[in-house]
Amino acid sequence: MTPDEQASSRAMSPEQLVAEISRYAADKKAVDVVELDLRGVLGYTDYFLVCSGNTARQAKAIHDGILEGLKREHGLLPRRVEGTPDAGWILIDCLDVVVHIFTPQTREFYRLEQLWGEAPARVAGKGVNSAGEPNMSLH
Repeated sequence: MTPDEQASSRAMSPEQLVAEISRYAADKKAVDVVELDLRGVLGYTDYFLVCSGNTARQAKAIHDGILEGLKREHGLLPRRVEGTPDAGWILIDCLDVVVHIFTPQTREFYRLEQLWGEAPARVAGKGVNSAGEPNMSLH
């Protein structure tokens, strides 16, 4: 990350960053978008944003949309990206926010929301869940 990118990243609070990433994911029709507030639980990040694409192709589109939006609107690049759509899980490390993009089967297998159940969670944005229903707040 260049010094300019680091300065821009610091200028955006973790809350603003997770909201922006959530918006980019929703723009690509991500489903079941959940923000896990890990402040006080983990030392290496403030939030996990967990979402799903119905197919590997949609997961890739969500990934691309997040990266494009962060770069175009905020001059930000993630520290690291791991995984592939074919593996069913893409991880984007933006330091204060770690994004997990799953296919439905992989998300059900790993169950991150249950694993980090002690962390406050909320359904992000105005998207829909996998049943096509409007998102509701978790806790």
